[in-house]
Amino acid sequence: MLDIAGNQRTWLCSAVLAAAALCALSAAAEEHCKADGKGAMVVTANPLATDAALEVLKRGGNAIDAFVASQLVLGLVEPQSTGLGGGGFLVYYDGTKKTLETFDARETAPAGASEDLFLKPDGTEFGFSEAVLSGRSVGVPGLPLLLEVAHRAHGKRRWATLFDQALELAKNGFVISPRLSSQIAANALNLSRDAAAAAYFLNADGSAKAAGTLLENPSYAETLERLRREGARGFYFGKIAADIARTVQQDPAAPGSLTSGDLANYRVVVRTPVCGSYRAFEVCGMGPPSSGGIGVAQILGLLERFDLAAAGAGTLASVQLFTQANRLAFADRAQYLGDPDFVDVPVSGLLDPGYLASRSALIREDQDMGTASPGVPPGAVLPFATDGSSPRFGGTSHSSIRDECGNVVSATTTIEGPFGNNRMVDGFVLNNELTDFAFTPSVNGSPVANRVEPNKRPRSSMSPTIVFDRDGEVAYTVGTPGGASIIAVTAETLIEMIDWKLTPQRAASFPHFLNNNGVTLLEAALPGVTGPVDLGVLAPALTAMGHTVVSNPLTSGTGILQVTPAGLIGGADPRREGTVGGFLSGSPGASCGERARP
Repeated sequence: MLDIAGNQRTWLCSAVLAAAALCALSAAAEEHCKADGKGAMVVTANPLATDAALEVLKRGGNAIDAFVASQLVLGLVEPQSTGLGGGGFLVYYDGTKKTLETFDARETAPAGASEDLFLKPDGTEFGFSEAVLSGRSVGVPGLPLLLEVAHRAHGKRRWATLFDQALELAKNGFVISPRLSSQIAANALNLSRDAAAAAYFLNADGSAKAAGTLLENPSYAETLERLRREGARGFYFGKIAADIARTVQQDPAAPGSLTSGDLANYRVVVRTPVCGSYRAFEVCGMGPPSSGGIGVAQILGLLERFDLAAAGAGTLASVQLFTQANRLAFADRAQYLGDPDFVDVPVSGLLDPGYLASRSALIREDQDMGTASPGVPPGAVLPFATDGSSPRFGGTSHSSIRDECGNVVSATTTIEGPFGNNRMVDGFVLNNELTDFAFTPSVNGSPVANRVEPNKRPRSSMSPTIVFDRDGEVAYTVGTPGGASIIAVTAETLIEMIDWKLTPQRAASFPHFLNNNGVTLLEAALPGVTGPVDLGVLAPALTAMGHTVVSNPLTSGTGILQVTPAGLIGGADPRREGTVGGFLSGSPGASCGERARP
């Protein structure tokens, strides 16, 4: 897409097309995803969302404004992954003030929840799908308030102007994409159990609406109009809040306890960023209740003593080292990570250089260590039992945005899913985030850090990340969906760019390999995923070193921005429908330091 307007040139490029044969990716294709140093760039999971963000930026909005506009569109066109019924984490860098903030909009358990939320009367656990498809899985959504809180703190354009693109698409319809259609088909049975979801996503015979179908959502448009008029209060009080509570409480499978009062009491929390060093960079992300910031920083810190550049991209040597660091980080995650308002997480101890050095010494270059045990970092107390539960699915979305003033957004949002708990309210899908809690609250009499408690936020793997160079300037913005694989994929992506010097698009398209302290997962072949990894050679070699190797699809959705002296370069994951878009310097409305009130 080219739009010539004065000295401004806008473009939108799809990784699905641009990375079809990545080994032969041309310099021209790489340039197509590049803007000059004063331009702006957006990477989202859907071209309509990328376009909405760009439109706001071209009209003089900033990165936060673009984030709000794109999220409202994503909730419509990517309902299997994100939306108003879910939550997320936002890492924001203010390019003028040179400050970094992280916003926690993770869903919370209702006040009426108890630690036996997912236990049956006989003490056995709910089956995972059984728990998902119930009212008990629904946490209090955080995304609508996140949009308002972030905009009030840092937005530039007026709140009401950020709804235009989403409203137009909801009222006039959007074309169902191939990925959305395939996701509907894969979840048709679950969606059919809810009348609103079935009417929206399925044909009269119960089949999935096909790619290319025009889909209108007047209920979502009404919700957006209420949000535009009343702000987040229109979601957390009144009709929408009552509709959510009623749907959860009247769930025919297993009613939940969520009330209108739970929605009224929800708060977004500004947390302290978690940062760790790697080579000449500072890697910053989200702290607890996310395990992502700590997990990514630990993996990189554990590997810093190794020459990964010499080991090579995707070789047996580098995969061995990376999977061992994964094991150690996930062992600590299972022991220590949870909601910091309920759990004393030893953040500084887990990232202490001496502690990481001692843990790194456990890594062997010639043999898999097997299941790793957690360490004892400085300042840690050990009242909790180890819990290895992790998100099972990747119903999540990531956006990376940089405006002309150097403000940067790295945001990962989610409803879990796919399609959350598969029930719709007022045009959006409800989440199933409470299944990220440990189902069993204690082990051998010791409580689990990530057990269910009233008003608690479940542990997450989401890892929105901003990386700074030795001069304190933004170098990379990275994040991905992918459930429990998010942490490893984010860390791998940074290694690919920092150590192996891959461009953002090549890094986004590189095969994945990881070990969440269990089996070693090697990514099965997918369209657009290319690199030197040869499963036919790598799998038996790893097996000989003691790994239990499994080959599965790992459908990440990585979105990357790189800031270079020559300009901005973006990359979007070919495994999904993400796009990179941007414009060269000269936006008519660009001015730094000025902000309109909501």
